[in-house]
This record gives sequence, structure tokens and C-alpha cells, in this order.
Amino acid sequence: MPVSTPPLGGPLGRSRSRLSASALTSFLRCDRQWFLGNKVGIRGPLNPPQVLGIVLEDALCSILMQRPVGIDSIEGIKEWARSFIEDSVSTVLSEGGKMWNEGIWRVDESWDDVDVDRVRRRINGGLELFFEEVEACYKANGGPYLELFRSGLQPFNVAAPSWGDEPVFPIPDKIPSLNIRKWSNGIDADWKEKGSSVSWSEAWEIARPWVKDPRVHQPQRMFHKDGWAAGELDLVLRWDGRIRLIDVKSGDPTSKFAASLQHQLGFYSWLWFETHDSQRVDGMEGWYLDGPHRVEFEAPSIENLQTMTGVFKQVHEKMQAMGAGPAKMPVSLEEACDGESAGCHWCSLALDGDTMVNDELLKTIYDGQEIIMSTPSEKLQQIPQRVSVTGKFTGAWGPLPNHFGEPVLGAMLMAGMKQITIEESQPGAFPKLHDCPKGEIVIIDALPGVWRGQARLYVDKNTRIISRKDAEQEFDDLSQKLTRVGLLRTRANVEGIILCIAKRSGKRLDGKPWAMLSMHLWDGQHVVEVAAFGSSITGAMEETKPGDTLKMTGAEIGWRNGLPQLRIDIRSTRLSFKRKESLLEG
Repeated sequence: MPVSTPPLGGPLGRSRSRLSASALTSFLRCDRQWFLGNKVGIRGPLNPPQVLGIVLEDALCSILMQRPVGIDSIEGIKEWARSFIEDSVSTVLSEGGKMWNEGIWRVDESWDDVDVDRVRRRINGGLELFFEEVEACYKANGGPYLELFRSGLQPFNVAAPSWGDEPVFPIPDKIPSLNIRKWSNGIDADWKEKGSSVSWSEAWEIARPWVKDPRVHQPQRMFHKDGWAAGELDLVLRWDGRIRLIDVKSGDPTSKFAASLQHQLGFYSWLWFETHDSQRVDGMEGWYLDGPHRVEFEAPSIENLQTMTGVFKQVHEKMQAMGAGPAKMPVSLEEACDGESAGCHWCSLALDGDTMVNDELLKTIYDGQEIIMSTPSEKLQQIPQRVSVTGKFTGAWGPLPNHFGEPVLGAMLMAGMKQITIEESQPGAFPKLHDCPKGEIVIIDALPGVWRGQARLYVDKNTRIISRKDAEQEFDDLSQKLTRVGLLRTRANVEGIILCIAKRSGKRLDGKPWAMLSMHLWDGQHVVEVAAFGSSITGAMEETKPGDTLKMTGAEIGWRNGLPQLRIDIRSTRLSFKRKESLLEG
């Protein structure tokens, strides 16, 4: 199966802390690009090629899921498949237009200027590459699985998705009324009698690759058994008894990003090896729709795949160790990148003495005036980070779902007359929480936060929990190290310039909708993510543009992958947006 069971947290869970193909290639190109783009989450404006890359792949897969009947020539198969192109072009333009219009920050271009002929050529380019597979399957008389298919059996645990067949959900128990849904469209596979030569309709049916099923809203990815890596495949070809992993690109091989393709496919091959009982794939290919071009790579050997585990684990550990507290920006010339790698922009922003350099993107949204704090705002660097407290554990539980639905360990700490929840910052962040010393203990370097109005402390790999006696021996003046639980700061008052803004929405594992709006606030020296979820997202937030000034009073302090994330609770967080000469209350 080209996918595995997703974690309970779903799409809003640990996505930033897992190693993925895009994260790996970004890190290899420029580690600061990865840090700001993947870990901090700051991005550039949405552009048409980004949207086209998504909707073009969906359009191609939609055609591949069609089912031919009674076609007895390659010319007939091609004519039949191309008959779907015009409807696909219309879908690309309409769905891409919706995605474009939903983007809060976009480049100064119009979706109406998208080259329709180029869209048409790219869809046709993808079909041309698949026609090569259909012809090869026909010449091989259907390949090794022909008679199995004709017998009504399926050689794979999960079939290649097709319209009319029931889709496969990774967690079907989360889908209400799944068993009573009707999926048939009245078109069945056109199988011939056993022993006869393969037909062209059968060759299409057999050669059809596994693709991400558009009817399945749950994540269709491979997840490493230890949870620290995940990857999402585009196509998997299996018709000839070999496993070939295909990544679809809407452009051509001259792109600056093309150099990363082999690393990307190598990561997928390794993840397949890790999630499929040490099975080695037989080939890796990039399908460039603009051309079209088929770029093939030799799959890694078993020895190389085994070595990759240690290499990727080291890369992941380096990623997790990067950054603490609000991210510094700009940095010195020595710390910044040169801006030459594909995808670099914010990561090259630097200070040369007192002069800002590589600030072309910043100049499009910020006029360079000094950012002045007003009462009661403070600099982002002053957001409380790690604290130490003392008390006694009075209860323990878990793993139970946290606010992302992820299973974490928890406990209650009694400090004087106060009680506070102690919780892992993410699954596996502090696996020995229930094995801590008895009696009076000290929690060193926990992350202060708040959930539903109640203060809590999050523990991770940088946290220690030791006995009070050991803490008194370690610290000359322990009282200076400790913070009283009743005096924990769990909210922040900040202001600055909005550098970027984005909104995401989708469905949870059970089909219920979710929405998240994120802004990145910059005070001239540091940047931090601001997030609002669901009903806390207001119209004033959605009207915000990069370059606007935002002042927040009472923002909740949260944490995401070890970095602070200021969260908006519409009931208790006050927002003021300054847009040119107007002041809007949110």
C-alpha cells in the first residue's frame, strides 16, 4: 500500500517536526531557508505557478482514473483520453481560480492571465508519458497480472483508484456512514476472456498507476513507524511487477529546483523501504509535463537505503535543534545565506553593520520606518521562554489526545495551593514523565503556555525533572531559578509589522472542517508566528495585508515544534490593525 495509517493529530499535528521530502531538499539547498520556511513557517506571496502545480497534477490524475470500454487501438485510446482534456482545462482554471482568490497574500498578477494553451499542453504532456506505459503494457501482453485481473482479483492491497470503484480511506472508522455510500458510476472494467490477447482497454486498466485519490480527504502519505518522517507520493507504477515511484512536475527540467529531484525521490525510496518490510523500489522517475520529459534515476541499493536511515536521522536531529524563542531576523552576513539557492528570499535578509542587505522582498511591504512600541507592548524577545517550577505530582494520565488530537502524556503538579497541568509538548517529547522522582520535585526549563484559559506547562527533550534535594545541590540559590506557578506569564502584549499571512482549511480525519489563519509578526529584530483557529478567525484578520501594523494585547503563549506561537482567543485577545491611516479593531 503506498500509504500508511496517519497519526491521530491529522493535518494540524506534527507536520513541521517531521522530516519530509520537501523539508529535506530545502534543508540541503539552504538550512536557513528550511528554518524560516518550514520551522518558523514564514513564506513569500502566492504565485500562479504554485497553484498550477497543484491543480494540474489533480487534473492529470483525474483522467488516469477514467475507465475505457471497448477500445481496440492505441489511436482509439489516445483519442478517448484526450476527449477529457477540455473539461480538465476548465476544471484547472476554475479550481485554480478558487485557490488563487482564497490566497490572502498574492503576487501582483491576475489569474485571468494564465496561459490556457500551456495548461492544455501540460495535461496532454502527462497523458503522453502515460501512453508510453500503456503501449509497453500492451506489448508485454498485459504483464504478469493480466489473468489475475481477469479473474476479478487484485494483485495489490490497494488498487489504483478509478472512478466508480470504492475509495480506500487510511482510517475508515473515522468516516461516518462510509458503508452506505454509493460510488459506482455504472462503468465496469472491460475484461476479456482468459487466455486471449490483451486489449488496449485492458492495457490502460492494468497500467494505471496508484495516485492520490481526490475523494479521500485523509492524508495519503507514508508515515515512518517512529513518527519522525513522512512522505506523499504522486504516482506509483506497478503493472510490470516492478515498483517505480513517480514525481510529477508541472514545469520542465531547466527549473532551479530540478537539482533537488533526485534527493526527493531518494527520500521516497528510503521511506518506502522503511514502511514496506525493507522492500527496495525498482525505479525513480520525474515526469515534467512541460515538454513532456521523463527523467529516470537508478534506485538506491539496499546498502545505501540502510545508510540513509542514519543520515536522515542526523538531519532530522539537526533540524529539531535549530532555533529557540522568537527567530532572529535579520541576522549577520555570516549567518545569512547568499540568496542564490532555489527558494531563497527571507533567509538572505541580513545586516551589514547598520545597513540592511538582500531586502528586496522586505521593501515591497515595509517602508523602513522605525517600529515603535506603545504601552503595554514589549519586544518579541521578551516573550517568556523556559521556566522552572517546584511542587509535587498528584496524578498522571495518558497517552491521551492533546488539542491537536495527538496522544501525549500528562500529569498534575501541586505547588502550594495551586494546581497546573503538565503535558508533553508533542508525542514522545518527554516519554519518562510518569517515571519521575517521588515527593518534592523541580521541573527545569519547561515551556509556559495556556489552553482554554488555564495555564499549563509543556515539557520536551530540553526539560529536566529532578528531586528538590538534587536541585538544591545543583543550584547555589534555587529560589532565584524558580518561578511561582501563580505568577507564570502565559500571555503576551506585542506589536509589529505583518511580514506574511496565509489561511489554510480542510477536513479532519473524521471529515469535520478545520481552518487556521497564520500571520508572522516582526518587530524589526525578531519574528514570531501568530495563529487563529476556527471561530477565532475574523473578517478583520482576513483583510490584513503584509505591511500592516498589528498590536495584540493578551495573546496566548503556545508552542509549536519548540518555537513560540502566539494564539488568538477572540474572547480574550484584543487586536488593533493599522492600515495606512485607518485603525481597525479586530
